[in-house]
Amino acid sequence: MLNLFFYNLFFYNLYSFCIFLEINHKQVLMGKRLTLKDIAKEFNVSIATVSKAIQDKHDISSDLKKKILAYALENNYVPNQNALKLRGKQTKTIGVVIPSILNLFFAKVFAGIEKVASEHGYNLITCISNDSLDKEKIAIDMMVNGEVDGIIISVAKETQIKKDYKHFFKAMNTGVKLTMFDRVTDDVDCDKVIVDDFQGAYNATEYFVKTGCSNIALLSFISETSVGQYRIQGYKEALENNHITINKNLIIEVKEHDVDETETLLTLTLGSRKVDAILCLEETSAAIALDTIKRLGYKIPEDISIIAFTNGIITKYTTPKITTVSQHGVFMGEQSMTYLLNRLQGNHSQKEKEFTTKVIKTSLIQRQTTKKLS
Repeated sequence: MLNLFFYNLFFYNLYSFCIFLEINHKQVLMGKRLTLKDIAKEFNVSIATVSKAIQDKHDISSDLKKKILAYALENNYVPNQNALKLRGKQTKTIGVVIPSILNLFFAKVFAGIEKVASEHGYNLITCISNDSLDKEKIAIDMMVNGEVDGIIISVAKETQIKKDYKHFFKAMNTGVKLTMFDRVTDDVDCDKVIVDDFQGAYNATEYFVKTGCSNIALLSFISETSVGQYRIQGYKEALENNHITINKNLIIEVKEHDVDETETLLTLTLGSRKVDAILCLEETSAAIALDTIKRLGYKIPEDISIIAFTNGIITKYTTPKITTVSQHGVFMGEQSMTYLLNRLQGNHSQKEKEFTTKVIKTSLIQRQTTKKLS
């Protein structure tokens, strides 16, 4: 059932990508981009007159304006955004860079960004870094050299590992406003919106303890990212504060989303050590853990409890349904776009011009993979 879900999700995203390619292919086939000069030549008027018509000015005749607008619409005229930027005007376009298209958390954040952007008349351009530094650099350069007023980004894993942030400074030096969310870095001064990952992991681990668990394992694909490190710290501190010795053998870290390796390591751990709970730092690892535990014949949550980060689709539709740490992704997206808008529109007092880091608190959604508190 789980494999079928991932299969369908993969082909849904592949289909969406193909539609994107088809649209862009049609635009290429249309040939040369229509300019104000082309429209002016068609109606034997000045470029200034065409510009006034496009901007719906009132100092040209209504009849001529209607004809120019109709012609522009019929021939798919698009304003030259670079020219707008040279004139000091905003392009009303925001770039969004996310590490993964398969992580439903980022989809929720994007939904929040889009909601606020749409309410204020902004369009979005989205790129996927696939946790690659080079792809992230290409995406940022493309956006800076293109049409964006600002960029909202969750930093790629490789970027955080290598601590290479020159492309961010380069973008900001051109006047592009930058807001980071979820995966951020203290080395770049900009507005940031993050989740309290430390406290989220601390609370989840303590919940295990309160329900009688003492041999608590941790499973992670994201240990090398900032959010992964904060979650591991929260897990460890909760154990220490509850007088439980940290067992390094119960911390399972897989560098990539390798299903086979994860299943093997988890099977070895469960076969050689007592485990009565597993904290999974993302949804995919939780789904693998759930499947492995059931295959080995353990009962959930009677024998082993599970809590996962991110309250996405996967955790809601497994059997049993997985208890999750909700990061409130939509709200994070709304806050990220709001901070960027404040920078672009100057909606902040002199006192508030310092960069701000907004910390969003998590909440635990109790489902069927954990025991209830007595």
